[in-house]
Amino acid sequence: MSGWVDVAPGSEAAPRRSGGARGRALSIPFSREETTASGRRCGLQPPAWLTMALSMETESHIYRALRTASGAAAHLVALGFTIFVAVLARPGSSLFSWHPMLMSLAFSFLMTEALLVFSPESSLLHSLSRKGRARCHWVLQLLALLCALLGLGLVILHKEQLGKAHLATWHGRAGLLAVLWAGLQCSGGVGLLYPKLLPRWPLAKLKLYHATSGLVGYLLGSASLLLGMCSLWFTATVTSGVWYLAVLCPVITSLVIMNQVSNAYLYRKRIQP
Repeated sequence: MSGWVDVAPGSEAAPRRSGGARGRALSIPFSREETTASGRRCGLQPPAWLTMALSMETESHIYRALRTASGAAAHLVALGFTIFVAVLARPGSSLFSWHPMLMSLAFSFLMTEALLVFSPESSLLHSLSRKGRARCHWVLQLLALLCALLGLGLVILHKEQLGKAHLATWHGRAGLLAVLWAGLQCSGGVGLLYPKLLPRWPLAKLKLYHATSGLVGYLLGSASLLLGMCSLWFTATVTSGVWYLAVLCPVITSLVIMNQVSNAYLYRKRIQP
């Protein structure tokens, strides 16, 4: 036997009906009290589809809350790490001192903020339209590229003054690759701002390629920062547990950006027919 509980028509929990008077309340069957194998009696039980729907809605709220918290953490970590490096480097104390500050500003703060602009949970520019956020994204990326180019040029000049070899470390190679990739990425973004420049390319594919390439470029920049924290300058300045906390900063922001791009964009594009 089964009991019936009235549900308002039009609600998400209400199943579809094939007939009946319009405006009448719908009914959801609930299992009546039954005796279990252990001798205990259970009351009305909701149907399995309703239990599953409530469970999925709860998981969705939890997932959204976690993404909001992780996005807020990425904002704080990106800003905090940049300030931390600037305090250590003391820009202006030497020619080299500008290099770590500019590179952390480019790859830790500006590039992270440029990508978080599109986050549905943690964007600081929710009030802007999609087109407005895209332009802010491009401006932030361009500023990041300018800072990276200036930081690269200053460290090259510094090595020239000291007579040191260029690209002798993995940090230098990864940094050069990240800067070049950022330049190509900004150039590719022009095609998305002005799609008429590339009429033969579908806009959906351009967005997919740009998102994938941007994620790779961001990870290259984070790898360069991590390798920079293994340099003699950084290890001589930062020791003990502070070094491990500093290393966690690019890792945290990278995980947040990877989750945002892959789940909010790449996965959606992949499942579309």
